[in-house]
Order: sequence, then structure tokens, then C-alpha cells
Amino acid sequence: MKTLGYYNGAIGEIEDMQIPMSDRVHWFGDGVYDAGPCHNYTIFALDEHIDRFFNSAALLDIEMPVTKQELADLLNSLVAKMDSGDLFVYYQVTRGSGPRNHAFTEGPGNLWVTLSPAQMPDGTQPIKVITEGDTRFFHCNIKTLNLIPSVMASEHAKRAGCQETIFYRKAMGNRVTECAHSNCHILRDGKLYTAPTDELILPGIARAHLIRMAKKLGIAVSETPYDLDTLKAADEILVTSSSNLCLRVCEIDGEPAGGRDPETVELLRSNLMKEFKEATE
Repeated sequence: MKTLGYYNGAIGEIEDMQIPMSDRVHWFGDGVYDAGPCHNYTIFALDEHIDRFFNSAALLDIEMPVTKQELADLLNSLVAKMDSGDLFVYYQVTRGSGPRNHAFTEGPGNLWVTLSPAQMPDGTQPIKVITEGDTRFFHCNIKTLNLIPSVMASEHAKRAGCQETIFYRKAMGNRVTECAHSNCHILRDGKLYTAPTDELILPGIARAHLIRMAKKLGIAVSETPYDLDTLKAADEILVTSSSNLCLRVCEIDGEPAGGRDPETVELLRSNLMKEFKEATE
């Protein structure tokens, strides 16, 4: 199959799948999701993603219709049906189906999966970003389906000829949080700085791999808040996600950014890509 869709046991090409109107995703975006890359028919960091997926569901009291092992087995079996082993594997669970009612629908949720062809970029091409005030809610640590602020910020970046938007909280002294669909970090004086995993950011899997790799390479790591001025003055700005393990920012709000510690960026990027390839060979 070129693409694959799964919904509560039904399988087909994504464009042929149909979802009941009574699924609560249509009424409220009531669900959570996770996703990650697959190379050579091997899903990268699958256990880490599934753990986060189940934690997001638990934080919203969504009853999972499968166990962690059942989900892993299902995803691996679906990957095996594909024509290509280089994929983006996406899965979500909604609270269930029923009449439109704000109160919870009882019972297990509805499980969705989509698989689409995708290649993991090597991260050598720098990106341009813009900054924007973070107007999202205080559940950013939960990977919910309610992504309108991120959708709007991503569109603003596209219209500006950029690839990502970095959020900051004006009411918190312009504290930098994360990007519209990524985590962000800075290098300053040879150290890696990244926002702490509180309710203002998603605990990214790629973020965790970056931190572990930095420590492995002897690069000091500080998980502390930093502000917009500190971001713009950083030696380097890094963006990480499950689709892009380590990207360097070369421009922010139309002004040159970073470029003062390329050796450390390359050390991190090359080792993260090596880790990815070794894990999926």
C-alpha cells in the first residue's frame, strides 16, 4: 500500500477511509495523538512515543482501547503492509463516539492510525523562523488534537517565507516556550539550554534524544527558562522534532541568527543521525 489508514479495525488507503460523524473528534477535537518516523520498516523510538501517547490519554482520562504492547504490535503489523519502509507513522485516540455532549462519553476511545511515505531529512539545511506570542492554553505538555494556535502560527511562518514559528509568553517576561510543531533550544558558551518540561511545552522525544546525546558528548545541559532576547543573542538556535532530529536556525524575524558555534551543531546533528540510522537498520 502507498498509504494506509486504520480506524477501530478497519484498514484501507487513507483517502478511502470514512469516520462516523458521532466521533467526538468532530465535535470537540477530543483526543490525543503521537507520531514518529519509520526507516527500513523499523519505527524509531517506538516505546518512547507509545509511553508519551498513553500518558497524554491518561492526563485527559481517555480510556485506551488497547494495551501498550497491543498498540506496538498493531503499528508494526501495519508498517509491514506498506510498499516502502520509510514512513511517517501517526496515531491518535479520541474519547469515543456519541451524541454531542460536553460531558465525557463512557467506554474506550476510537483508535486511528495513518501511515504515509516520508524520508528523514539529514538536518544539514538551516531554516528560517519567526517569533510569535504564545496564546495557547496551559496543557501544552499533553499532545492534544486542539492545534488551532499552532496551525495559525505555521501559516504565518509560511507566509513570511519561513519554516517554523517560535512561541514566547509575553506575560512571563517573554519566556521562550517551544515552536508551533517542534521544541527549540539554544547553544551559548558551549552549553545547551532548553526549556523545562512543565505545562508550557511538549516533552519532545527528539528533545530527550538531543539532551542525552549532548550529555554523552560532554556538552553541559541546562533545562532552565530563557527569554526572547537571550534566544536572539544565542550562539546557535536548534529546532528538534520527530520529523527533524536537529535543525539549525539561520534567520529569526528577518535577521541573521546563530552561526557562531557550527562545530557543536554538527557534532550533535551527525551523532543524532548516526543514532537514528543505527536504530533503524
